[in-house]
Order: sequence, then structure tokens, then C-alpha cells
Amino acid sequence: MSVYAIADLHLSFAKPKPMDIFGDNWTEHYLKIQKNWLDTVAPDDTVLIAGDISWAMNMSELMPDIDFIKKLPGKKIFVCGNHDYWWTSVQKLNMLDGNMFFIRTNFYPLGEYAVCGTRGWLCPNDTFYTKADEKIYKRECGRLELSLNSAKKAGYQKFIVMLHYPPVNDKGEYSDFCKIVESYGVETVVYGHLHTEAAHKTGIIGKVNGTSYYLTSSDYLNVKPLLVYKQI
Repeated sequence: MSVYAIADLHLSFAKPKPMDIFGDNWTEHYLKIQKNWLDTVAPDDTVLIAGDISWAMNMSELMPDIDFIKKLPGKKIFVCGNHDYWWTSVQKLNMLDGNMFFIRTNFYPLGEYAVCGTRGWLCPNDTFYTKADEKIYKRECGRLELSLNSAKKAGYQKFIVMLHYPPVNDKGEYSDFCKIVESYGVETVVYGHLHTEAAHKTGIIGKVNGTSYYLTSSDYLNVKPLLVYKQI
């Protein structure tokens, strides 16, 4: 079984929202998602989807997007993005489909690994960070620790973390997300959220202090799931 990652699917079948205002590579991007996914992912593979899954505002609007994802091969694991306004309790979401699993304070067992995660948030000293962000930032750090701790208590020693937001600010400075990741010895972190070439450069990419960080925004990956583990 291989493990792939991608973020920012930004589906909108119920109420179409054209994405090409963000660049030509977003033109009919759902067709590119479908083709590249089918060409890449096998039925026994797993895909980590790091937020901004759908523009839907509620569960009714969400269902056409979920049906689209259902038809794609592989098991799918999700964390919430900043535009996933439809996101309800993970207990309810985890009843949608046997091949889909949603994470927030909980974790998903994947062989000897535990897949943990949360949405994340803007990090302190980011250009756009304000006093109002502090409460949300601390709450999201707490959720990440709860997720990792629940896996650790279950006996897991190897961890993969999914975030939507990058775990650093736009200056590349460390945050409490990074400190939590390092304190648990997390092997891999995948995240999205960053769009445009300029924004991509503000992320953390590569191996840092023993953890491999992957930016998986759809536009950064040319709308093709990224291979994270060839076999797990």
C-alpha cells in the first residue's frame, strides 16, 4: 500500500465556483483531479487530503462532492480546511463512507503509523496574524496534541500529521505546531492552504529536525497526488 497526499480540492458541484480566477491551472481542475488520481492511486492505497475539500456550506451541498471523491480509488483521510464550513462532528462525518475517515483530536491507524491532525491556523508573527487569532491558534495546537496523545496512549510510536495551514508563519519561523511535532517525534507532516508561487515559497518543505514536511496544495502539485510513502 502506498500513501499519497493532496490538499485544496475546492470542489463545488452543488453550487459551481470557478477556480480559474486563481490561475489557468485551476481551469476545470476537478477533471484534472479525477484523471491524475485515476492514473496514480490504486484501490489499496491511501490518500491524505489536507483540508479545503469543498466549498459547500452544509451537508446537503457537500454530498455531490463526497460522491465524486467516493468514486476515486483508495482510502481517504481528511482534516478540516478554513473553507470547509460544512464540517460537523467527526462522529457524524465518519459515518459517510467506509473508505473515508475524518480527523480532529482523534487518529487513524495505518499499519504501524497513526495518522493524526487538525486544521491548524495562522501562526504568531505572520503578516496577517492579529490578537483575534491567538485563541484559535492555541485551540488548534491543543487539538493537535490531543490527537497525537490519543494515538500514543493507544501504543503508537510512529506518527504522520496532517494540517491544513502550514506549521510556520509566512516568514518561515517556527511555531508551537512545530514544537509539538518534534516533541512526539513525528516522521511526516503534510499541509496545504498556500496558493500562488509567491505563497508556496513561504512554506516549510523538506526534512527539518528529523521531520519531513510536504506542501500539498493542489496548484503546487499540478493537481496530482504526491507520493509520500511507496510502501507502508
